[in-house]
Amino acid sequence: MTFYQREINRINSIIYSNQEQIETVIGVRNYIDNNYDKNLNLDLLSRFRFVSKFHLLRLFKKHYGLTPRQYLIDKRIEKSKEQLKNGMSVTETCFAVGFESLGSFSTLFKTKTGKSPSEFQNEQLSRSKLYW
Repeated sequence: MTFYQREINRINSIIYSNQEQIETVIGVRNYIDNNYDKNLNLDLLSRFRFVSKFHLLRLFKKHYGLTPRQYLIDKRIEKSKEQLKNGMSVTETCFAVGFESLGSFSTLFKTKTGKSPSEFQNEQLSRSKLYW
């Protein structure tokens, strides 16, 4: 084994010292990606991966720079943009992506995108008409 290979192995063992932690946060992210439309919370996610919710919160933030809740909101906003582009109504979109309140959906959507859901949808629909 060369000097460089030993150094790479040494650095990897420091950076990726706990493969189980990495698998935990990847598993939680994948679970959120596949279940964003359901009522998810930190308790449920921690039980899903058999880890303390506080430990999960720290790990997720460390690896992704966001809390699981922030990641979930971003995922829901991303999916709601797709639904709105496809012509689904704002109310249907709100509930289809897992929000429980139209008001909180609209507020979060505007905070994240700079536009209300209906403004975003109207803009997307007018763009699509320009190309026809």
